[in-house]
Amino acid sequence: MTLDLAGRRCLITGGTRGLGRALAVVLARQGARVALTYSRSTSDAEQARAAVTAVGEAPLLFQGSVADGKHADAVVREVVAQWQGLDVLVHCAGIHQVLPIALLDESDWDQMMDVHVKGAYLFARAALRPMIRARAGSILFVGAFSSERIVDAPVHYAAAKSALRGLTESLAREVGRYQIAVNLLAPGLMDTGLGAMLPGYRLDEYKTMCPTGRLARAEEIAEFAAFLVSPANSFMAGAKVAVDGAL
Repeated sequence: MTLDLAGRRCLITGGTRGLGRALAVVLARQGARVALTYSRSTSDAEQARAAVTAVGEAPLLFQGSVADGKHADAVVREVVAQWQGLDVLVHCAGIHQVLPIALLDESDWDQMMDVHVKGAYLFARAALRPMIRARAGSILFVGAFSSERIVDAPVHYAAAKSALRGLTESLAREVGRYQIAVNLLAPGLMDTGLGAMLPGYRLDEYKTMCPTGRLARAEEIAEFAAFLVSPANSFMAGAKVAVDGAL
């Protein structure tokens, strides 16, 4: 299947590490232009720049908090100014914290919701302005297997990822009339992000539960994400797609 991503203008939040970086490389390799946001690490940003430039056009990089509405608006305005439009938004920004609820501070809960849910809303709102004008676009939110599986996941993480399901379904219905697709990708535990933080015994438990007996590789999830935002995926909207090894 040809994805036909040449010239596709893509914005990835949290795009300088983990799944976000892997997706940026996949998209750039297939001819897309990518803009990446990041919150703190300039080292990660430079590594992502090098990885993307090695296979395609150099990325645009923007530093700031996804929970800052002014930042979201400014990023989208700059992307549109440089590329005369925006075709794809992937909200991949995320944080990971492994704590039982008794030890969660209110600030921990708020930060988890800000990055995963508020950030998704703010960047989607900003991206929809040029997409609606163009009557075309694709928005992909990155969820998690823990939002609908009975697994031992941090409650604030699972709650934040579950909220993205409702956002996906309602937003897809609202903007479908403009030929804009909104979907949710729910990968299984990967070899990056939360999967890199859990202790060994928790990873062993997961591998025992998962029929494939392994973690997902960020690169293989990125390949599927690229399909979801490509023209080849022409009629899927409001869907949650689990890629979790039959967990």
